[in-house]
Amino acid sequence: MAAAPCRRILAQVKDKLHKTSVPVRTSVTTTTGAMLNKPPVTKFSMIKIMSTVVPFLYLGASVSRKGAAFLEENDIFVPDDDDDD
Repeated sequence: MAAAPCRRILAQVKDKLHKTSVPVRTSVTTTTGAMLNKPPVTKFSMIKIMSTVVPFLYLGASVSRKGAAFLEENDIFVPDDDDDD
């Protein structure tokens, strides 16, 4: 007897889920339904990424090191030598 109301509730939930389904992705098909061409593949992408990241990472580290040395040399920022023992 209790199964009938449960089935009715499940049917209503199922109907709501079908009405709020995920929209169809149109980025892989045209409006007529034809498949689009494959996106172009970038050759040597990791080499390009590494040739950009490594030099600028090194440049940033060098600038930071020189900036820290300048601040310490001019006594603008000098870390304390306190022991936390």
